[in-house]
Amino acid sequence: MDRLLRYFLQQFIRRGAMTFATASGAKFSCGDGTGEPVAVRFLTTDAERRVLLNPELALGEVYMEGTFVVEHGSIVDALAILMDQPEILPRWARLQWWLRYLARHIGQFNPRSRAKDNVAHHYDLDGRLYSLFLDSDRQYSCGYFETPEATLDDAQLAKKRHVAAKLLIRRGDKVLDIGSGWGGLGLYLAEMTGANVTGITLSTEQLQASNARAAEKNLTRSAKFFLEDYRDISGPFDRIVSVGMFEHVGVDFYDTYFKRCAELLTDDGVMLLHSIGRSDGPDVTNPWIAKYIFPGGYIPALSEVMPAIERAGLLVCDIEILRLHYAETLKAWRERFMARREEAVRLYDERFARMWEFYLACSELSFRKQNLMNFQIQFTKRQGVVPMTRDYVVREEAKLRGAERGKPPRLQIAGE
Repeated sequence: MDRLLRYFLQQFIRRGAMTFATASGAKFSCGDGTGEPVAVRFLTTDAERRVLLNPELALGEVYMEGTFVVEHGSIVDALAILMDQPEILPRWARLQWWLRYLARHIGQFNPRSRAKDNVAHHYDLDGRLYSLFLDSDRQYSCGYFETPEATLDDAQLAKKRHVAAKLLIRRGDKVLDIGSGWGGLGLYLAEMTGANVTGITLSTEQLQASNARAAEKNLTRSAKFFLEDYRDISGPFDRIVSVGMFEHVGVDFYDTYFKRCAELLTDDGVMLLHSIGRSDGPDVTNPWIAKYIFPGGYIPALSEVMPAIERAGLLVCDIEILRLHYAETLKAWRERFMARREEAVRLYDERFARMWEFYLACSELSFRKQNLMNFQIQFTKRQGVVPMTRDYVVREEAKLRGAERGKPPRLQIAGE
């Protein structure tokens, strides 16, 4: 086993400085010796065998189980080396990738009942978990870092402002927020623009928190949240926004999604879609992420999204690529989580805490070292609805900053 492990890992790891210790006590090094050295250890031959047979799934599993440990450095340091190699996948794992690609439609088949179950798997966890690492508004999506000095709360407020500016919301507009989370964006739009916001989610935990926050801020008339699927909501709406939800739709439902959005949007309406995306074409969901974190989820390439938008009869007005903003967001989440890690252990257990640590670390490195980014696509149903140049975004953001300064500090709901 030691010889096989040494051979395959040295074939894959060509950059960095990484030392492996095996369960039998053998040691070997990989990489070109550059950068900070990292040392890791396999505690069992079973962990070694599983990583060789199925590296994309097994590495996260053996870290969760505690049979793969980082002795010098941290798991983020180890992943920074493993995810920064000339080849994204080890050569011996390519056949498994092709099999997953051929079967990806099965994993992403998300009818109503399965979509709700998938959402519950991740978003109906104990709400105190998310309070450990999210900002005060519980924005669980990519922040918008306007300056290197921006805090997580600054970046999440800037994200809401940036999204609102692109929507060009008028007072009294009916706005649909698809995948409304804990209500932060919907409440911001209602409060800052005077819109009437309808938020929909499939998470019962998020629904309860959203409506409680609306009541706390005296916004129950202008911000209402419902447990409803995007396929079932009634319209029409002047504006539609979706932030961080499209990754749960699934490739076989892109036509359904955009056709439904076209049906719900008024003729002079505007929609903004904010999603994680891939820079290098169609792929598959990492099997560890699909099994433990986001079942049924998939991060699309723009080449998979654009044809469905076109078939729905929607006109793309603007596309913006946010490159490293999510890497910085995830770094902030990871650091905040690690600072309160013992609380996560008390909420669940050590295995869960290691799982969450691995999830945040590998997600950050996917943006920082590999092919992930965020895109914002703005579209309408006809020409002439949005201004010809992008100057309006800056003007609208300035108006929103003024509105923010005129509002009192936000209150926190019990338990935050």
